[in-house]
Amino acid sequence: MEFACDEHIEVAMDVVVDEYEAAPIIEKLNEADQLSTVCSYCKKPAVYSITK
Repeated sequence: MEFACDEHIEVAMDVVVDEYEAAPIIEKLNEADQLSTVCSYCKKPAVYSITK
């Protein structure tokens, strides 16, 4: 699972597609999760979770 801010959503989608060779599932995090989850690429608050 990858977490991404608005800036890194495309990078995270590419990583999931390359790793699993499947379309990614993108879910927007609720406000409570956004406060405790950081982007996998820049450590800003995450907005999305991306899974296979």
